[in-house]
Amino acid sequence: MISTEDMVVCRELIRTGSYSFHAASRVLPARVRDPALALYAFCRIADDEVDEVGHRDKAAAVCKLGDRLEDIYSGRPRNTPCDRAFAAVVEEFEMPRELPEALLEGLAWDAEGRWYHSLSDVQSYSARVAAAVGAMMCVLMRVRDPDALARACDLGLAMQMSNIARDVGEDARAGRLFLPTDWMLEEGVDPHAFLRDPQPGKGIRRVTERLLNRADRLYWRAATGVRLLPFDCRPGIMAAGKIYAAIGAEVAKAKYDNITRRAHTTKGRKLWLVANSAMTATAGSMLPLSPRVHAKPEPEVAYLVDAAAHRNLNPERSEVLISALMALKARDRGLVIDRAS
Repeated sequence: MISTEDMVVCRELIRTGSYSFHAASRVLPARVRDPALALYAFCRIADDEVDEVGHRDKAAAVCKLGDRLEDIYSGRPRNTPCDRAFAAVVEEFEMPRELPEALLEGLAWDAEGRWYHSLSDVQSYSARVAAAVGAMMCVLMRVRDPDALARACDLGLAMQMSNIARDVGEDARAGRLFLPTDWMLEEGVDPHAFLRDPQPGKGIRRVTERLLNRADRLYWRAATGVRLLPFDCRPGIMAAGKIYAAIGAEVAKAKYDNITRRAHTTKGRKLWLVANSAMTATAGSMLPLSPRVHAKPEPEVAYLVDAAAHRNLNPERSEVLISALMALKARDRGLVIDRAS
């Protein structure tokens, strides 16, 4: 069980650091909401610790997070509220280690400054930093059905694409790029030149539109999986999808200008979407189940679905994660330069 004191810290961290999830979580049942807040708090801390350090320190920050995760799965979490709370979640729900390790691998890719050549590459990144969280949320609901997990991963992919589309300008000014570079080149946008001088030209707007269209298709398919979740969890998950999809809608309203402005949804809009989700989830329960719910998972998330569905509790750190961390350490020592072109 998560201690009351640790839960208070996790709630406050999410309330001030992740407004969209905090709004959606309010309509989750307590048995899911509290462990979900602990999960998101650990993920938030992990992301912040890597994102807020200097460029040369990012590798060290990711490696330290790897050590913290190792301690959690060894049953000796660090003496911090988020680590203790997440350790309690891991034990109570038998959380497959592959899922938080996927998130850590995504943070390692961030630390590398990796670029993503194709949509598949973007989905591989999104699988790690977002779809893995969707799979973990299913585990917290005691749902291990492969179809439900695949649709939860669809939702994670879509939410991350919404974030990428919203943050193009902010990321570019920080020297980061998450758009498919082959799409940029098709539109006559040189990635290097764009990072030197990010402007909301027609090409970058068209790339943003394509990415949001892809996200919309994933939101559409993800919605079919809500029926596979416990009844009292459906409004919260539907609300999360609607709130993040609204971000993309705001980008579209700005004619896909994500350079000179940053799209956001108001608190009132979020509350309306939460209320609407509760009504939609109830009405949807009376409709036939869509055959789309049985669609195969995206190739980039299939391993996450397998890990969660089969409860593959791996007590050892995965070779993939070890390789990613070793590459970071080598880069930090100046042995390699790691950036795709």
